[in-house]
Amino acid sequence: MDNISKKYIIKIPSKVSVFYCDKRQIILIKGNLGQKLLKLKTKLLVSKQDNLIAITNQSFGIMSNKYKKKIKSIQGTTAVLIKKAFFEVTTKFYKKLKIIGVGYRAFPIVLNDLNFMHFKLGYSHDIYFKIPKNVSVVDYKSTKIFISGTSYNLVSQTAALIRSYKIPEPYKGKGIRYENEKINLKEGKKI
Repeated sequence: MDNISKKYIIKIPSKVSVFYCDKRQIILIKGNLGQKLLKLKTKLLVSKQDNLIAITNQSFGIMSNKYKKKIKSIQGTTAVLIKKAFFEVTTKFYKKLKIIGVGYRAFPIVLNDLNFMHFKLGYSHDIYFKIPKNVSVVDYKSTKIFISGTSYNLVSQTAALIRSYKIPEPYKGKGIRYENEKINLKEGKKI
């Protein structure tokens, strides 16, 4: 690990277990909230005494000249993915949404072990949203939505999809917005 740059050496957190298989080119990261499996493109050095993982610049197979030029970016990407996996198996992520507007509401529905959200957003029709399995969506007072899960991408994507059903309009600010989002309201026409 002496000849590897510091930015490619990652410290393993105390509550995380790491299993590395050189033959299958995978790393399994287990934490108290779940596990993540990553497919690797470069070899790793795992030190159990120091609790460190080092990303080397050696490929699993024969490297072409084009691949050799990209090896630094692949090393950096692998380091970021491993750090992100450590974070996802130990912490929960959440997003809060507010529904603003007269008559705009959201209601949870459960049908045959499937969870749905029923939205009334001022359209001539109601909107039904199927909640993904790894995400929990809680509704408070039918105008506040709390989305939580262990995958940052899935939680953010779910929140963005729900928000896209009624993006806040610029005159009165009615719609679905993130909790801390500020809308710059435009002035209406003056007579």
